[in-house]
Amino acid sequence: MTRHIQPPAPASDAAPAGGREAEARLTPMMAQYLEIKAANPDCLLFYRMGDFYEMFFRDAEIASAALGIVLTKRGKHEGADIPMCGVPIERADEYLQRLIARGHRVAVCEQLEDPALAKKRGPKAVVRRDVVRLVTPGTITEERLLEPGRANCLLAIQRVRAGEDRASFGLASIDISTGAFWLSEADGASLGAEIARLDPSEIVAAQATLDDLAARGFAETRAALTPIGRESGGFESAERILRDFYGVETLEGFGAFSRAEIGAAALAIGYIGRTQIEARPALERPTRRRRGEAMEIDASTRANLELTRTLSGERQGSLLATIDLTATPAGARLLAERLAGPLTDPAAINKRLDAVGFFLDEPRLRGDLRGALRAAPDIARAMSRLSLDRGGPRDLAALRDGLAIARAVAARLTAQPIASAIVGAAAARLCRIAPDLERTLAATLADDLPLNKRDGGFVREGAEPALDEARRLRDESRRVIAELQGKYSALAETNQIRIKHNNFLGFFIETPQAQGEKLLKAPFSATFIHRQTMAGAMRFSTNELAELEAKIASAADRALALELAAFERLRQAALAEIEPIRGLGEALAEIDVQCALAELAATRDWVRPLVDDTLNFVIEAGRHPVVEAALGAKGEPFVANDCDLSGEDGAGRIALVTGPNMAGKSTYLRQAALIALLAQAGAFVPARRAHIGIVDRLFSRVGAADDLARGRSTFMVE
Repeated sequence: MTRHIQPPAPASDAAPAGGREAEARLTPMMAQYLEIKAANPDCLLFYRMGDFYEMFFRDAEIASAALGIVLTKRGKHEGADIPMCGVPIERADEYLQRLIARGHRVAVCEQLEDPALAKKRGPKAVVRRDVVRLVTPGTITEERLLEPGRANCLLAIQRVRAGEDRASFGLASIDISTGAFWLSEADGASLGAEIARLDPSEIVAAQATLDDLAARGFAETRAALTPIGRESGGFESAERILRDFYGVETLEGFGAFSRAEIGAAALAIGYIGRTQIEARPALERPTRRRRGEAMEIDASTRANLELTRTLSGERQGSLLATIDLTATPAGARLLAERLAGPLTDPAAINKRLDAVGFFLDEPRLRGDLRGALRAAPDIARAMSRLSLDRGGPRDLAALRDGLAIARAVAARLTAQPIASAIVGAAAARLCRIAPDLERTLAATLADDLPLNKRDGGFVREGAEPALDEARRLRDESRRVIAELQGKYSALAETNQIRIKHNNFLGFFIETPQAQGEKLLKAPFSATFIHRQTMAGAMRFSTNELAELEAKIASAADRALALELAAFERLRQAALAEIEPIRGLGEALAEIDVQCALAELAATRDWVRPLVDDTLNFVIEAGRHPVVEAALGAKGEPFVANDCDLSGEDGAGRIALVTGPNMAGKSTYLRQAALIALLAQAGAFVPARRAHIGIVDRLFSRVGAADDLARGRSTFMVE
C-alpha cells in the first residue's frame, strides 16, 4: 500500500487569518511559532517549550487525533481559541514513531539558548528557537524508532530520458542509520523489481517522476512518497553536489557511475541536507550495484513468496523469520539483504557456501563465536548517531563493547587455520582495531550510563581530575567546607574558627575578636584577609576560600560542562576511526550470518547445493522451509519431493503441475523457487541433494490468497 507524506495543511490553514495585523495582536512567542511554521508548512511542528514539545492551530488538531492525546487551548485569536496539544520531551520518540508510521513529517524546533539569557534582554524577549531537523520515514536515526533487524532505506529516484519513448531511472539508496550508500540503474521494465528489492521506507523524487511511475502502473509499495519541487539539476550540478559533500576534486576514485545514478545520488544528498539542517551524516562512499549481479524478482513474486513478510504484512511466517538465527541486529540486516538480492555469480556464491561449510565443520568454534556475538551492540547505528551529534553515552558504550567483542572474536578466529576466503578476510578486518580508542572509552565511561549526555554522570570517577573536583564541590560542599575549617583551625592554632555564609559576603571565616587580632599579625596575615569587625567577632577570608566559593557556585554547571567536553573528545576520537570501525562492524555481521546459516544447516539437516552456470535444476527430497517449520512446531512431518527441470539435452524442461485443492501445488512450486533463492543467497538448502544452475529471474505467482504456513489454500481462504 502506498503511503503519501501527509502535510498538515497549507500555510493559510495553519496560520490565523488577518496577515501582519493579526500577527501584531499575537504574543511574541506565538508570532515566533507562526514564523517558524511558515518556513515548514509541510511538517507538523514540534515547538519546544520547556519540558514539552507543543503544537498549535491545525497541527494540534492533527496530532491530537493521530496520537490520542488531549486537545486543549492556549489564548485566543480574533475571539477563537487557539488549539494546542503537547508531548513531554522524555516520551517524544514514542510519539514521533506513531506520527511517522502514519506518514507525517515532523519538524523538531528546539530552544537554542537558555531562557535566563532571554530574560536579560527584557520582559517580552522570546527564547531563540529554530528547527534543528526534519524527521521523515527515511531519515530516522533514533534507536527506539528503528527496527533492529531491518534496514531503513531512503530511496531517491532520478529519471533521465534515454530516447523519445524511453527513460532510464537512477536509484540512490541511503540508510542514514548506518551510512550505507548504494547506486543502481533500471529501465522502466525492471524498476518495480529494483524498488521491491530495496524495500525503502521513503521514496524521494520530483513530482514529474512520481507521475511517470504512476502512469507505468507502479503503485505497490509500503514506502512514503515524498515529492520534491524540482530535479537535482544537470549532470554537472549533480556531480558538484557529490564532490562538495565528500570534499573531493573528482569522483573518479569512487567508480564509474551513469548520469542517472549521479543525479539520483545528488537528489538523495540534497534531501538529507534539507532534513538534517546543519547535521552532516557520515555516509560511506557510494557503491554501484550492476544490473544482473543479483537475481531479479518482481514485486508480485517477492510478495507471494513471502520473503521478508507474509501477505498480511507480518514478519512471523515469512522465509526470513523462519531462517533467521543471527545473533546481532547487523547480522539480521545483512541476512535480509542477501535474501532480497541473491547473487548470480557462481564464484561469489560458492565463496559464501565455503564459509557456511567451514563453520558447519567447526561446531565448537561456531558455538564460541555465536556466544560472543550475542553481546555485540549495533556499532553501525551507534556510529551514525555519533556522526550526526545525536548520540549519547550509551552509543559510546556500544562502541567500547563492540571493540572488545571484535578483539575477542578476532583472537578466537586466528587461533586456528581458516579454510574460507570470506572468513579469513573478515578475521583480517577484525584485527585492524584501534586499541587506544577501546582503552580510552573503557577508562572514561562509567558502568551505569544515562540515555542523554546532558543528564551527566557518565564519566567514571578518577578519569577526569577536574571533573572529580567539580562533582565533589557540587555533591559534598558541606564536607569540603568542614575540611577547610579544620585546616584553618590548625593553621591559626585555635578551635574557635568557623566558616559561615550569607548572601552579602558569601563564604567567610568568623572568629572571636581576641583570636581575630592575632590573625591580623604576621605570619597569619599572609593567609587571612580581614573583611569585617563585628561586636565581639571578626571576619576574614582567604584567597583559597574565595576561589572555593566561586567553584561551589558554578560547580554543577562546571561539572556538566566538563562531562560534555569529555563526551565531545570521545566522539571526535571515534569519528577519526570511523572507517576501520565500519570495517569491523561489517566483519562481525559477516561472521554472524555465516555462523547462523551453519547453525541452520546443522539443526535442520540442510545440505550444500551445487551451484554453477549450467541449465541444470535438480532437487532431490526437497522441503518447503516455512511449511516444514510450521509442521515441525506441531510435531508433524513434511513429505519431501523431487523436482527435475534439467532435460536430457542440457536444455531446460517445463513441468505441468495439476491436482485437486490442497494437493500441495502451491507448496511444490514455491518450494522450488525458495530453494533456488536460498542457494544463490549463499545458504545451504532443505533437500537431500540440489544442483542449481544460475537463475537470473524468478517468477512465482500462484495461490494469491493462500496461507501455506497455516495450511490454508487459496480456495479455502476465498
